[in-house]
Amino acid sequence: MPDSKKYINREGWFSIIGNIFLFGLKYWAGIATGSLALIADAWHTLSDSVSSVIVLVGGKISHKPADEDHPFGHGRAEHIASIIIGVLLAIIAFDFVVGAVDKFISREQTNFGLFAWIATIVSILVKEGMAQYAFWAAKKTKSSILKADGWHHRTDALSSVIILVGIAIGNTFWWTDAVLSFIVAIMIGWASYQILSSEIKSLLGESPSEELLHSIRKSTQDHFDAPLHLHHIHIHNYGRHTELSCHIKLPPEMSLNEAHEICTKVENIIMDKFGFVSTVHAEPVEL
Repeated sequence: MPDSKKYINREGWFSIIGNIFLFGLKYWAGIATGSLALIADAWHTLSDSVSSVIVLVGGKISHKPADEDHPFGHGRAEHIASIIIGVLLAIIAFDFVVGAVDKFISREQTNFGLFAWIATIVSILVKEGMAQYAFWAAKKTKSSILKADGWHHRTDALSSVIILVGIAIGNTFWWTDAVLSFIVAIMIGWASYQILSSEIKSLLGESPSEELLHSIRKSTQDHFDAPLHLHHIHIHNYGRHTELSCHIKLPPEMSLNEAHEICTKVENIIMDKFGFVSTVHAEPVEL
């Protein structure tokens, strides 16, 4: 698997520079047109830069080697950083809702102009480009933090698409800007939920799927004639490092050396096939 550190650093700096540029463009267009949706979207974009800093810091920490205080490495730092991004999205979504309600109550109409069209179209193209790169890098490196940042970019691009639609009808309906802000808030809130639900499950620990358990049992048993009765499988994910513990059953008359050789062989098979560092506990077969 490619070293994700390079991809995380590259994506993080790319995002910071691009988001600062888009913040200035959208904020300028929002002030020029008086659009709450554009101004809020500009601050949303600037918050992406904060998320990208979190990506860089989280990626750097996750690559630190194991030490005395963290014997399984620092891989879960990526999950923690992703949760921070999810929380930021939730806060931004709430702020959008508050702003949309205020504007709806005041019945303020926004007159969109050419500036709004230019800023929004540029934002869609740039943010979707950022999302595509983040998703590509996440797939290549299997990095959850890059995937989370990719969804952050995607929500910004989609919110800009909604705003673009609103610009087209904004001069007809006074409530367009308020409704757009509310729709964007829902989209951002959904992205926050997706990120938080996934990453919190990873931190709390999930039971391995039946497919994975079946594959582990079959892959190990294929190397032995006698049944191993592999059971009590526990998998502990530490980001880039995964620990597995399991039990096997062996004849009670087998010597300790023979049992040790079989356990070691099982551990090596699991490492070669799945990349898991395993600990195998031998039990006597009940006669």
